[in-house]
Amino acid sequence: MDSEREIIISFLFKRSGKEHLKFSDLYLALSMDLNWFTPDDAKAFINSAIKENLLIKRDTLIKPNFDYEKTNVPVGFTPSKKVFEITKDNIEEKPVSILDELKKLIEKNKNIATDQMNELINKMAKEKNITEEVAAILIGREYNINFDDFYDKIEDLIFIDN
Repeated sequence: MDSEREIIISFLFKRSGKEHLKFSDLYLALSMDLNWFTPDDAKAFINSAIKENLLIKRDTLIKPNFDYEKTNVPVGFTPSKKVFEITKDNIEEKPVSILDELKKLIEKNKNIATDQMNELINKMAKEKNITEEVAAILIGREYNINFDDFYDKIEDLIFIDN
């Protein structure tokens, strides 16, 4: 039997007639077209589906990680309140931020005080009109710190979470 989350995803993709959709197409359909979620809850639903590997993100496109064509979507389907509770639980589980991880790595490798690091990051972010995470990477790169493990996380933060 298909999970309710799979049914929601299948409904969206069958409705669109496309195999790949943009993040904005998904959350706008869930929130504005269908009125099943608030915009924030729709984004959280999609992000949690990506984390749970129900959806796969490739560049700017998202596709289901299961055969959505074989999923049975009941006539007149609307999600139960249980899906909203699961989504809200996922929102509340916030791990340490990427910015905090970047700061700790720079501080550890270059012995810089937290206050000084925050100042440098904030100043560069404002001057260059970039996110604090990108500023932290630029500062770390000045100190030859390797951030290869963070690039995908920051891309997701910039393009999915926002």
